[in-house]
Amino acid sequence: MSNQQIKNKGWTVVMAGTGINLVLGILYAYSMLKGDIGKLFSGAGDPYATACLAFALSMILGGKMQDKVGPRLTAILGGLLVGAGFIVCSQTSNYWGWVFGFGILAGLGFGFGYSAATPPALKWFSSAKTGLIAGIVVAGFGIAPVYLAPVCKYLLGSYGLHSTMMILGIAFIAIVCGMAMFVTNPPAGFVPEGAPAAGSAAAKKSSAADKTPMEMLKEGRFYTLWLTYFIGAGAGLMVIGSIAGIAKKSMGEYAFIAVAVMAVGNAAGRVVAGVLSDKIGRAATLTIMLVFQACLMFAAIAVVGNANSSAVIVTLLATFIGFNYGTNLSLFPSFAKDYWGSKNYGMNYGILFSAWGVGAFVLVKLSAALTAKFGNSTVSFTAAGVMLLVGAMMALSLRPKTAKVAVEAPVTAFEEDLVVQKAD
Repeated sequence: MSNQQIKNKGWTVVMAGTGINLVLGILYAYSMLKGDIGKLFSGAGDPYATACLAFALSMILGGKMQDKVGPRLTAILGGLLVGAGFIVCSQTSNYWGWVFGFGILAGLGFGFGYSAATPPALKWFSSAKTGLIAGIVVAGFGIAPVYLAPVCKYLLGSYGLHSTMMILGIAFIAIVCGMAMFVTNPPAGFVPEGAPAAGSAAAKKSSAADKTPMEMLKEGRFYTLWLTYFIGAGAGLMVIGSIAGIAKKSMGEYAFIAVAVMAVGNAAGRVVAGVLSDKIGRAATLTIMLVFQACLMFAAIAVVGNANSSAVIVTLLATFIGFNYGTNLSLFPSFAKDYWGSKNYGMNYGILFSAWGVGAFVLVKLSAALTAKFGNSTVSFTAAGVMLLVGAMMALSLRPKTAKVAVEAPVTAFEEDLVVQKAD
């Protein structure tokens, strides 16, 4: 295989992984289905929360499978599970049927498919492009609502909820399984273009030693990363989950525009943070983004609390919050590869990704409880802002330690005279 063919193959894998995530991003477009789903079992729980937890759990299982049998079969299983889950939902109006279909089957499918998209793409490129490639692949998941929201709106209006779920389920199976055919790991002994020669000092410096999950869990920085991920993702999801309701106060029926623009910001944040982190470092980028997100949370208090807030301000706020949230989804996969290598990357990142699932569940629930108790979102936004600042301080500890260089003090003329006298 020539260098050009290898390069093209790498980008094919990147595009296939991005395509898989473009489909799986239906999770972020759930708000478009939520109104119709609520009519089936009003007052019951929300299958979405179950899907988030199943997503996080299956990232560990999918990561393990991806490491052992490769990304292709893992992605196919993900597509089949998501499709099956939607088809189950198309056949029932029962709450527990939807918990099983959307919450468990589709939730597990999201994790298996998502876990198989990024790792193989990263293996085709040198570590200098880790942030860029991770950002591109995961951007598909973030930007998916831009096209899925109008598609869902059209299907719901034309065919109703159950037929919509059937159509989406069949489409997901076909598209994800088709894209999975192009997702593959590079051959054994493959050296990415631009990577230093194996065994050289530069190669040893640029590549992390492959760590097993147990070795990773013994490192203090894993827990620092986990808590930072928990805060960064959870705080963002607090707003993303309620932005449609916030926007509706000032934008009415055009609130979907704020949701779509926020999705663009979400996707852009993944790419921009990935590229920036390749230039200035992961820890520096993460610290900047967490501080920026904290400022936005404090700014949101005035915007959300004012019924007369302009549509432009609400849209800009949603965009930047989505942007900062998206940065987490490219920075933390890059951290995992930098710190613990490629061999067990799937499972290692799957374990780290559990912070996303727990953050989504805990902080979204906490936000809802605080809003219900105090009658507004001021306390929940304030709490999120404070937690983000704490996360930024933790991120500072992830900065690479500068090696101390011993500097020999210059010898003065007086000391030279003493040496000469002793020699005499």
